[in-house]
Amino acid sequence: MRRVPICVLSGITGFFLLAASAWAGKLKPADYPLRVHVFSFSSIRHYHGSFLQEVDGIGQANLFENGQPRGFDFTYQCGQPITPELGFETLMARWKKPDRVIEILMPSIGGKPGQMNSCDLKVTLKESTAYYRGNGHLGEEPAAVFKNWMVKHNYDPEHGMNEPLMVKTAQPGAGSTRTQ
Repeated sequence: MRRVPICVLSGITGFFLLAASAWAGKLKPADYPLRVHVFSFSSIRHYHGSFLQEVDGIGQANLFENGQPRGFDFTYQCGQPITPELGFETLMARWKKPDRVIEILMPSIGGKPGQMNSCDLKVTLKESTAYYRGNGHLGEEPAAVFKNWMVKHNYDPEHGMNEPLMVKTAQPGAGSTRTQ
């Protein structure tokens, strides 16, 4: 049996620890200028024994880029489930491949407070529409109507305004009450 010197093993271990810390350092919130509001998603968890290997699924969301809302459908395959945001909260995001893949940041499940994981969403952008939730159902409306609602209710997730004012007002054009 061949023996590997301890110094070689510790050098290899050190390399992997250094690489892991460099990887962790790549997830800087400042590098994620976009915001994504996930409205709905479904997922399937894949396990190897009792360990979660990956999660894949589909969903619907809005992208906020340059002050404009835009709906999209997505598929994903990640190391953890997407963490649902409450109310109108959004996830930090950036384009990985413009108009095709968005990388989102989400809190690490079971990790230290403040620790983040990323997940790639393969997107199909909607043509000039955005999603909204009214009367407990997910609907679509023209992005311009959604933008007018954003202005009226001082909702601008790209600039930290994640809680719209007076959310119990009738939504123009949809004939329902917007709840999310």
